[in-house]
Amino acid sequence: MAAAEAAAPPASGGGGGGCSPAGGGGSVPVLFCFSVFARPSSVPHGSGYELLIQKFLSLYGDQIDMHRKFVVQLFAEEWSQYIDLPKGFLVSERCKMTTLGNLTPSSTVFFCCDMQERFRPAIKYFGDIISVGQRLLQGARLLGIPVIVTEQYPKGLGSTVQEIDLTGAKLVLPKTKFSMVLPEVEAALAEIPGVRSVILFGVETHVCIQQTALELIGRGLEVHIVADATSSRSMMDRMFALERLARTGIIVTTSEAILLQLVADKEHPKFKEIQNLIKASAPESGLLSKV
Repeated sequence: MAAAEAAAPPASGGGGGGCSPAGGGGSVPVLFCFSVFARPSSVPHGSGYELLIQKFLSLYGDQIDMHRKFVVQLFAEEWSQYIDLPKGFLVSERCKMTTLGNLTPSSTVFFCCDMQERFRPAIKYFGDIISVGQRLLQGARLLGIPVIVTEQYPKGLGSTVQEIDLTGAKLVLPKTKFSMVLPEVEAALAEIPGVRSVILFGVETHVCIQQTALELIGRGLEVHIVADATSSRSMMDRMFALERLARTGIIVTTSEAILLQLVADKEHPKFKEIQNLIKASAPESGLLSKV
């Protein structure tokens, strides 16, 4: 997620705040935020969309996929949340700018976390998670997207389950650290040009998945967690982790949404093969009961 937040006194006489029909004088202090980074700056009072984008990209352009779209929002006190700004807005107080989480195969990598045999009897809906994980990996192979796999202490917990086909994986790595972000993984990422987004799935949601996601956004990567391909020993841990991660700016989504976003067009040469993967809906793995 990318965001720009500005704080300044409301425009005089304004009830809704944040948008002004005239430029006025002075400047608005702005905290431009991307992932876990924050850089203070300012823009002239009455600045519009283009100047905000220009300033944001001057600070973070080397870390952001230039093909992404931005949405600019205003913090509405009456709703205590951010709302979309109208066309032709001018900045007079706090606002927020966010990327929309677009995915392209050329800037994406898949992370498969600790889908191991010893977890089978303990993880809720593990069979469903395996099924969806295999679907994702088939999609990655079809689209030529690199896959990085870890196994937590395989000497004691076993290897990745046989149902998960790791053919063509860029890296399969044992670990003891909960996060997947190991030196070998960072080196593998450095070998993939233009990586912006990580598709993350596996177990457990509240431990290895959560710690991996937080480390990745700390390195400026956008993280998409596949809710129907990740689980924990308890549904409570699973659901609270997904909620926390979403609040952090990590994108929590589904396998079908991921695969169709990556092809983007029915004219994509791999669309028919991807369509075959999702003809049968993915199992809901207990998620609907928590909605």
